[in-house]
Amino acid sequence: MGVIKVSQSFRTKVTPSRMFKALILDSHNLAPKLMFSSIKSIDFLQGNGEPGTIKQLNFTEASPFRYVKHRIDEIDEENFKCKYTLIEGDALMDKLVRITYDVKFEAYGFEGCVCKITSEYFTKENVEIKEEHIEHGKDRAIGMYEVVEAYLMAHPHAYN
Repeated sequence: MGVIKVSQSFRTKVTPSRMFKALILDSHNLAPKLMFSSIKSIDFLQGNGEPGTIKQLNFTEASPFRYVKHRIDEIDEENFKCKYTLIEGDALMDKLVRITYDVKFEAYGFEGCVCKITSEYFTKENVEIKEEHIEHGKDRAIGMYEVVEAYLMAHPHAYN
């Protein structure tokens, strides 16, 4: 099994607390509302958001994927950090065993933050992943964060 590690970061004009609450703690409610053309629903299969919780993200017919399952491995509400693992779903493309994500929101400037994401792609034996597949995944993640940032900017009292 091979491991490909990718790190990315970007700045937002929203506080770490609000980004964390919207993207991590309440994504099951907010994401389907904001990204209704691609996300149908997010369901809790096990747990309520604590480590060990398993969520299933169901995509719309417009998406190339049907669903993925995430397991929350660590969550730190005081330091705005979360680690979770994509454990099942067609987004693994029969090439990956799992993908782990380490997400952290750090204060930046006045009322802003830097979102840092480290992803580790665990490939199946003798399988190579093309750089374009990883780039596409990174772009989708950044796109989701940008949609949430725009929502929070337009709704300054949400997630305070």
